[in-house]
Amino acid sequence: MTKIRLDLVLIENQLPFFVLESLYNRALISGSGNIPSFLVLTFDYFAYCNSCNLDSDNIIIRHFIDLLRMFHLQQPIERWSPSRKESLVHLNSASELVETGVKFKVNIKTKCLLDLKFSWGVLEIPQFRVEDGTKLLIHNLVALEQCHYPYESYITNYVAILDFHINSNKDVDALIENDVLLNCLGDTDSVTNFYNGLWKNITHLNFSSNYIHLSLDLNVFCAYFVCTLSVLCA
Repeated sequence: MTKIRLDLVLIENQLPFFVLESLYNRALISGSGNIPSFLVLTFDYFAYCNSCNLDSDNIIIRHFIDLLRMFHLQQPIERWSPSRKESLVHLNSASELVETGVKFKVNIKTKCLLDLKFSWGVLEIPQFRVEDGTKLLIHNLVALEQCHYPYESYITNYVAILDFHINSNKDVDALIENDVLLNCLGDTDSVTNFYNGLWKNITHLNFSSNYIHLSLDLNVFCAYFVCTLSVLCA
């Protein structure tokens, strides 16, 4: 991302979108032809983040970072019910999952980061690119959800899952080898430090029941694998 784009995604730099839109409309000359709306221009400017090809029709946004959050979520978003009775206590890291028989697979059917699926020992995860500006973007998306979407904290849930999966360079290497992670930062250390720092400023989290169930299924599979291996080696 360019320096201007980086400034525009900072949560502290956000202005209400309707204010910017009003100023833009006032600046237009009446009858000046087919000039695109401010929303269309905004979509074009941040098109590099619109991997889900979200259309600008009937979209209402708070500000720029709110639009980027929408870009990272597949539409229409199914409202998740937060899990009130269960909490995610433990989830094996990526390298530990591989050691217990879990196979990673890139979910090519969706570009939505949140679409994680586990079935028959295969964990499907959408491919995620880590490059300059990714950390800043994710931090500000999480900050937005902490302020405005405490019960729809989809990005924050995703970050929490990643925090469990990545503890060391070995975990990053496991995800890179399976094409789940695209490392555009160069060295593995940078990616590991990036993921390990994502969780620091999250003060509260309403974990989605979807992720709770996925995590429980993973833990049961890993426990069964270890138990079976122990019996075979006895």
